[in-house]
Amino acid sequence: MASRKVLIIDDDQNICKILKEYLVYEDFDVVTANSGQDGLKKIESEVPDLIILDIMLPEMDGWEICQELRPENDIPIIMLSAKTKDTDKIMGLELGADDYVTKPFSPKEVVSRVKAVLRRSSSEEKESSEQKILSFPELEISKSYRSVEVKGEEISLTPKEFDLLLTLASSPRQVFSREKLLNKVWGYDYYGDDRTVDTHIKSLRQKLGDPVRNYIETVWGVGYKFEV
Repeated sequence: MASRKVLIIDDDQNICKILKEYLVYEDFDVVTANSGQDGLKKIESEVPDLIILDIMLPEMDGWEICQELRPENDIPIIMLSAKTKDTDKIMGLELGADDYVTKPFSPKEVVSRVKAVLRRSSSEEKESSEQKILSFPELEISKSYRSVEVKGEEISLTPKEFDLLLTLASSPRQVFSREKLLNKVWGYDYYGDDRTVDTHIKSLRQKLGDPVRNYIETVWGVGYKFEV
């Protein structure tokens, strides 16, 4: 089996060197870039399986790169940053990042998260390869194409917004706690909190619009459920 390729985009060459050593030891193929523009070029030329993306970069920062890639590109992204505020973490996840690691960090932890994100990604790819469409009044969800149509018009969702909607819609009337949604959508290795779920639900409802937004019901004190 071919090695999975990881692209590290960070202007700190020492961080690139350390992470590369740890990842290569775990049999990953590693490519590095030290600026935003160089990172975008290598995404196109190297086609990595996962990107480790620093936020503070010359020429083009991590936020801009994430926006450039999402939602057309589903390459998993782990954001790397010295920014520790919850608002920064939430912003990264809203832009489509799959995980967020703050500096200083343990290289072993980063490798562990890389493995966890790739496992989840592989699982999602396998599931989405099944030709299946969920249909509801004014709402259609394609698992195979990871697309959503509302009133016949396709809407743009981030990967995590799509996964949230699919999780809820696949089990109508089932109540999901915030913790359960974190585990199913972000994975057991994710270190976020309940507010991440609430933030994504709010954004998802806004994009779905009326009346489809009302399909996602809040179950006070517990979490959410999908009911038409």
